[in-house]
Amino acid sequence: MGLLRKLLCVPVTAPFSGALWVTAQLAQAAEAEFYDPVRIRREIEALARAVDRGDLDEASYDAEEEVLMARLAEAARRGAP
Repeated sequence: MGLLRKLLCVPVTAPFSGALWVTAQLAQAAEAEFYDPVRIRREIEALARAVDRGDLDEASYDAEEEVLMARLAEAARRGAP
């Protein structure tokens, strides 16, 4: 009876399980990108260039750099390449 019930419920449950899988994959990809050390270093370099151009003041640079350094530390803790 369990197999029959599963077969009858597939049309109802399949879209939900598929949507959950897609959501999990998107979250995993976003997290990998967020904690990518190369990307974080590029963002720090972009901040430095913004300060050099005068687009960003030192206080803002320090605050944003602190956030990026925390992300970089978390990436290292997670074992990112």
